Amino acid sequence: MFGLDRLLKKTAMPSAEEALPGRAEPIATAETHFVSGRALKGPYPQGMQMALFGLGCFWGAERVFWQSEGVWVTAVGYAGGTTPNPTYREVCSGRTGHNEVVLVVFDPDKVSYNELLSRFFEAHDPTQGMRQGNDVGTQYRSGIYVFDAAQRRQAEAARQAYQEALREKGYAAITTEIVDAPSFYFAEDYHQQYLAKNPGGYCGLGGTGVACPAVPEAA
Repeated sequence: MFGLDRLLKKTAMPSAEEALPGRAEPIATAETHFVSGRALKGPYPQGMQMALFGLGCFWGAERVFWQSEGVWVTAVGYAGGTTPNPTYREVCSGRTGHNEVVLVVFDPDKVSYNELLSRFFEAHDPTQGMRQGNDVGTQYRSGIYVFDAAQRRQAEAARQAYQEALREKGYAAITTEIVDAPSFYFAEDYHQQYLAKNPGGYCGLGGTGVACPAVPEAA
């Protein structure tokens, strides 16, 4: 019973009263991207756009995007919860409400937001709720955090199209949340580009094997 209670606690979003207090100052992180050497926090070149995704353990999730053509820089962090400037240990406690997410800064002339959405959906199983594979907890939920109305329209259209494709293969309903981009808190230095620093490290991602159908670009 203790094990079940603990599991249920990790998969339930904490109330404001249950959430950890966090801190006023950001935690320390890397200055530059381990792979590209570009500034992690910017300034980013003019014309770049941002996307924010949660798709399970952010170690493997980040690699999906830094390997994509047209992506300027990526960073992992925490978003979608209550606790300001959380640490990894705090997020793992289930008492921050934050998701493990990847910030993607990209050149829209080289890669579209729709293409990034396809990579997002195909890289994980978006039907699993508060888990991804063996990783269980609110920090592993599937999420798209949009920066404007156009991104929201594209994200919702892609989710609907992928739902139809998954249904044909017998998958359950998609649980991906689509919400306005919340505050993004950079994760600790050692998490940034983890699988480039540790090529044999844990990835934790597993897609459905179902391709995400193309959807029209939003105006």
